[in-house]
Order: sequence, then C-alpha cells, then structure tokens
Amino acid sequence: MAKFTREEALRYHACGRPGKIEVIPTKPYSTQYDLSMAYTPGVAEPCLEIQKKAEDAYVYTSKCNLVAVVSNGTAVLGLGDIGALAGKPVMEGKGLLFKVFADVDVFDIEIDEKNTDKLIDTIKAISPTFGGINLEDIKAPECFEVEAGLRQALDIPVFHDDQHGTAIISGAGLLNAFSLVGKKLEDVKVVINGAGASAISCARLYKKLGIRSDHIIMLDSRGVLTIKRKDLNPYKLEFARDLDISTLDEALKGADMFLGLSTGNIVTKEMIRTMAPDPVVFALANPVPEISYEDAVAARDDVIVATGRSDYPNQINNVLGFPFIFRGALDVKARTINEEMKLAAVHALAELARKDVPEQVNVAYKVGNLSFGRDYIIPKPLDQRLITFVAPAVAKAAIETGVAREVITDWKEYEIQLMKRMGLYNKLVDDIRSKAAENPKTVVFADAHNYKVLKAVQLTADLGMTKPVLLGSEKEIRKLAKQNSMDMEKVKIIDIHSPAEEEKRKRYAERLFLKRQRKGMTFGEALEIIRDPNYFGVMMVDAGEADGFLAGFSTRYANTIRPALQIAGTNNSREHIAGMYIIITKRGPFFFADTTVNIEPSARTLADTALLTANEVRKFDMVPRIAMLSFSNFGSSPSGSPHTVREAVEMLHRDHPGLLVDGEMQANYAFDGQLRFDKFPFNKLADMEVNTVIFPDLNSGNIAYKMMQTLGGAEVIGPVLLGIRKPIHVLQMDSSVREIVNMAAITVIDAQTTSEEIIEL
Repeated sequence: MAKFTREEALRYHACGRPGKIEVIPTKPYSTQYDLSMAYTPGVAEPCLEIQKKAEDAYVYTSKCNLVAVVSNGTAVLGLGDIGALAGKPVMEGKGLLFKVFADVDVFDIEIDEKNTDKLIDTIKAISPTFGGINLEDIKAPECFEVEAGLRQALDIPVFHDDQHGTAIISGAGLLNAFSLVGKKLEDVKVVINGAGASAISCARLYKKLGIRSDHIIMLDSRGVLTIKRKDLNPYKLEFARDLDISTLDEALKGADMFLGLSTGNIVTKEMIRTMAPDPVVFALANPVPEISYEDAVAARDDVIVATGRSDYPNQINNVLGFPFIFRGALDVKARTINEEMKLAAVHALAELARKDVPEQVNVAYKVGNLSFGRDYIIPKPLDQRLITFVAPAVAKAAIETGVAREVITDWKEYEIQLMKRMGLYNKLVDDIRSKAAENPKTVVFADAHNYKVLKAVQLTADLGMTKPVLLGSEKEIRKLAKQNSMDMEKVKIIDIHSPAEEEKRKRYAERLFLKRQRKGMTFGEALEIIRDPNYFGVMMVDAGEADGFLAGFSTRYANTIRPALQIAGTNNSREHIAGMYIIITKRGPFFFADTTVNIEPSARTLADTALLTANEVRKFDMVPRIAMLSFSNFGSSPSGSPHTVREAVEMLHRDHPGLLVDGEMQANYAFDGQLRFDKFPFNKLADMEVNTVIFPDLNSGNIAYKMMQTLGGAEVIGPVLLGIRKPIHVLQMDSSVREIVNMAAITVIDAQTTSEEIIEL
C-alpha cells in the first residue's frame, strides 16, 4: 500500500489546476469558421436532426462516450455519510479511472438529496445528457431502490459499482480459485461477512455462477442472518436461513470460502484453521482486511487469499471491471447492463488470469513471472489486455441478449479500435507478427538460459510464429521453465557441449574448416570454436538444419556478426552489410540506417546501405521513400559529409532511376514533405511522406534512433542486420521480452523471403 502524508494527498488534489479532470474540445476552434460551426449558426443542423430522431444524439454529440458518475455522498469509501460536496474528490477520481483505463469521458454529478424518490427523479431529469450512469457511494438499502428505479425508467446503462463491481471481480476470483483446488461450485459453502450493497450483490451473482442458496451464510453486524431474526430488511431477508448458529466463528467451521465486506481484524487464525481443506479467503475490508494476508497464510499453507490491497497477491479491485464494462456497453449503445453482460465480464476476467502474463505487467509490479496459481487468480489492473478481453465480452452479451442498439460484426477490428483508443495498437508490429504466423519457421535461440529469452520463446511458440530450438543446458533450461511456470516440454533443446552432440560438432567443425582454412583457421581451432553458441547456431542455419538464428542477448554485437559473416557470408555483390532500426511513431513507422555497422561510410557504402534498406522495407509490403540526410540541403555545402551523401544520391539516381530517393537534406526537410516541396520543388520525393532515412555516418544514425527511443517515446525494433545471406539477427543486450518477440518475427519473415540469389548493388 502506497505511503503518503496528509499534506501530500492534499497537495496532489490542489496543485496546478485544482481537481483531477477537465473538459477538452474535440473539434477545431481557432477560426471564425470553426466557431460558427461549433455554436451558432452551424450547431442548429445537428439540433434539428436530433429533434427528428433522438438516437442521432449518439451521432452528433458526446453522449456516445459520456458517463455520469452520480453520488449523494451517503456512503463514501470508508468515510460514510460525509455529504455530496465532500464526496466530489472521490467522484473525480472515478472519472479519472474511467478515462485512463478505457477512454470513457465522465461528468461527476454530486446531488445533495437523500430522499430516494427525489434522487431518482433528479437523475432521470439529467439522463438525456449521458450514454450511461454509474451510481457511486449511495448507502444501502436506498442504493438498491435508486438503481432499480432508474433501470426501469431509463434506456441507458445504469450500474451501481459498489454493488456489482465487487461482485464481478470477486466472482472471477471465485471461479479461478475453486478451479485450482478442484471443487465444484455446487458443493462449495460460502460465508459472507457483511450484508450491505456489495455483499448482497456478491451473493446474488455467486448464485448465478453455481453456488447454492442453502450453501450461503451471510452475517451483518448483529450476527448470522436467520429467519428467526425480526430486524432484517427485505434485502437481508433474501439470504436469511433456518440455522441455529449466530456467530462468525460458528459459521466458518467447515466453510470453503470466506468473503469479507465488513471491518478489519475480525477473523482469527483459529477460525481459518476450522475451514474446509483448500479454503478461499477474500478479506476485502480496506485498508485493514478482516484478517491480514500474513496471518491467513500463517494459519495454514493450503489457503488462497485475496484482499482489496495492492501490496498483496490477488487484489480484488473494481477498476478491473467498471471502465471496461461501460466501454463495451457504450460501444454497442446498450439500453442497459443486464445480468448476462455482468456474467460475461466475470468469465472474461477469469479467462484472462489463466493466460500468460505480458512482461510489462511483471515489470510494473516488480515480480519475476506472474502465472495462474494460488497467488494469481485475478488479473492485475495494469494489464493492458483488460480492455480487449472485458469490453468485447460485454458488448457480445449485449448484442446476444437484444439490448444493443448497434451490432458489431468484425470483432478483430473492434479489438484494434480499442487498442488504438488506448494508444496500444501498433499496426506494423501486428502485421509483422501476423505475417510470421502465416508460415512459421524453425528459429534457433541462443541465451535460452535467460528468463527473458525463455519467456519470449514461449510467446513466439504460443503465437504460432516459430518452431523454436534452444541452445543451452537442457537441465538448466527445464529448471528455469518450471520455476516460472512455462511449458517447454515440447520445445527442442540442444546442449551443444554434451557428448550426444559430439558427431554434430565434428561435422560442423569440418564445414567451418572448409570455409576458413585459407583464412588461417586450423581444424582444431574450428572444433574448439564451434562450441560457441553463436557459431553453432549460425552453422545450423547454414547447414539447412534450421531456418533462422537469433542471438546477442548476453554477448557483444560484433561477436554475433563475426560468425554470421564467416559462415553464412553476404547476400550481395559488394559483400556489404549494414544495420537498420524500425522506429514506430504516432506518424507511422520509419526505417533508420545505418545505425550499427559502418562508422564513416563512403559514398558507395551509403548507396549500398540505401539499396539494402529498401530491399528490407519491401518485405513489409511497403514502398521505400528514402531521404539521404546530412547537415545541409542540395549542394549548399561543398565538402564533408554533404559531398559524400550527394555522390551517393547521384549513384542511386543513375543506376536505380525507379527508386524514390533524394538528398542530401536536413532532417526537418526529410520529415516535412510540404516544406521540402515548397523550398526544393525539383526533389524526386516531391511532397511525399518519407519512411526510410539513411544517415551520413554511424554517429548520427545511432544517436538519432536512441534519442527517438528515449526522448520521443518511440518503440524501436532492431537491430535488423542487412546483407547477410541467411536469416541471422542480433538482439540488443538485455532486450525486453517484447523486443525479442519482435526480432524473432523479423527473423521468420527473413526466412520466408530469403533467396539464395545474390543481390546486385
């Protein structure tokens, strides 16, 4: 749990612009024309359209993406009835979560009204503004009445998160917990301590999941809800049973699950010990759970524990639900959020927790490798896949149950739109991975004893991109895989130092000796050097026993290039190689070269680099449009790198007239086509968008791509090795899992497209 002082909390909410949310215009407003369109007289046209057809409000206004977070401040967090205005910071915070997790816009509405009927009437009166209403922090039992009244009166989604959010998230945890321990839901006995809005909603949802009514014991502050009690409201009476027990410790004896939605430190270790084998304990009082995580796991080693806190495993956090539930409901213009939509969210969350966890989630939470198990039964809030799992599931349920105004048919495209909305979609990366998966190849991975490489190998196999072969100690690799819950049983592992590989080492050494005997290498040296994974892996590819090789995670760049050159050789008439990075920006992808190999290239080398880069760009089904960079434009500086670049351009124009290339030019002219055309209309690129950039030397290329990565926030794929005859690529040292996966896809695409023909430069 994050630690902060009272002063820090107040400063966070007050500094700069007070509060946490603002309204930002989405249309142009800088000219008189813009203003006349935004307001009068242009605004009259959509008004008239909406007057004729009310549902056109979804077309011409923000209604389609706008939710009201509504509260009267009678049950704020753990603060109780503090009033509508005092609850406003919480409602703004809810708005912030809606926006950052699912790009849902919010107006927070604080209503100073405790009368249930008047509160319902007020919300009904303002409802035309919104595509959905999220009720927040309204005390029970009034919250049930408010939600029911609004659901009956309105044709937009109404959702009380305090009830249904906790039910949905804990329901997903319940499914996975009992799946892990092998218990059938119809046999499970559940004790719920707390009988407010969340508890009653949880109990109702659990019944829909398969928990039997007569297997639920609910308690309020006065004890077990039984039919003998005369102080129960209708909502509590729904869960009253004919029992002769009254206390929590009595209720917990033999129970399979405890759900706490009450107060801290009311469950003891002794109580946990009386529960059934493999008990599930969801202690959700916050910030102090009904029993601490430490005490629960100390009480018995077969317990599965969840809390509402972020500093322990299995956090039951409502942010896993409401942003994505509303996202799906809004995207199909749903008239309500029904039970089927809630259950769809439950099952989507449960399914996501069973998937392999992306490396960025592990990094965000500073853990080794999260995987489905007792300490991971529910996804983490920072898992970026939540929006593409939960929102589509909710939207599908809305369509299938007939409450959607709009039908989605292309679900893949919908997922892409969701990722674009959140800034998560990268078309080129998606295309690269999809193309690799169309025809997967056998890729040899060095450094397989490293967790990141092993994780990436698993992902490439799961994505259907590679048929991986790992180089390293089979015992160590299997041990690492088991420690991190990775399934590597069917993956081929070659221990190049083992006696079993002696014949292959000898055969590879003979092949290497034949290639290098006139370069000073003896057979003994070849036999020794073939024990290097970089030489062994390259030789596998050269001998046709694998399609591609990927290495360099823990070795220097040159140590991987050297065996590639010595064994595989180059694929072009000038025996030239170069390095390229793919730079992913908001404007699209750019291909930067040379960024890794040629330090002070000649004009011929620059021209060859442009040709090799163009050949690589075409592999991604793109037409290369190449800018040759320097510090001056088109002859304004007679010597130095501009002169060298100018010579290279002349060679390209003369020998490759169909290639879209020009220079020398400064970077601003390369990236601003209109500026380039206005100033230099004769340039061969005209005003086209450049996608390929050739730098005048290694200094500038290397500096540029690293600045784009570090300061510009661009995603970088590479280094892509150009000019090698076989699909052999090099990783940056200590690459991320995502970077390794992307480079594996590049290696596969190279294997799909590599030809034995020599490229004429």
